[in-house]
Amino acid sequence: MKINTYIIVKNSAVALAIGLFFSCKNSTKQVRNFLAEKNLPISVAKKVYHVYKDSGVITSKLYTPLLNDFRNRDEHPYHEFPEGIKIINFENNGKDSVTIIGDYALSYTKTAISEIKDNVVIINHTEDSKLETDQLFWDQNTQYFFSEKKLYNPSPNTYDIYGSKNLY
Repeated sequence: MKINTYIIVKNSAVALAIGLFFSCKNSTKQVRNFLAEKNLPISVAKKVYHVYKDSGVITSKLYTPLLNDFRNRDEHPYHEFPEGIKIINFENNGKDSVTIIGDYALSYTKTAISEIKDNVVIINHTEDSKLETDQLFWDQNTQYFFSEKKLYNPSPNTYDIYGSKNLY
């Protein structure tokens, strides 16, 4: 008799747990909207190392300690790099390369515009040149860098540049 009572209680508890588990249901859209309302990312990645390839050839590498994915925004989905970013672009089968480093970055999905801010350093390894600024925008469609802040060239013949500069 004790065994039968034990089995009945155990089976009832399992049935109740299963019932509760399947009664709680949220659609993907509801979860995304909840995260967007609370200004929470849909995903977070740490120690990101991403390699971009075109036709099997590495075109760029991206490093970041933290990536927040806000693709759950209807109007302006974006990726945030709150702990900095380092991007290395390779041109001409790796012969020409440019490294971009910054303390904070945003990349907007719909407009294909990225912004890197705070202690931005751009190194053109082919020309052995370096530019520094507090803000840099990158238009992925036109493949053009531009800035609203002063660009500083720390070479011996120092000069300041305002506006935009094509780094390739």
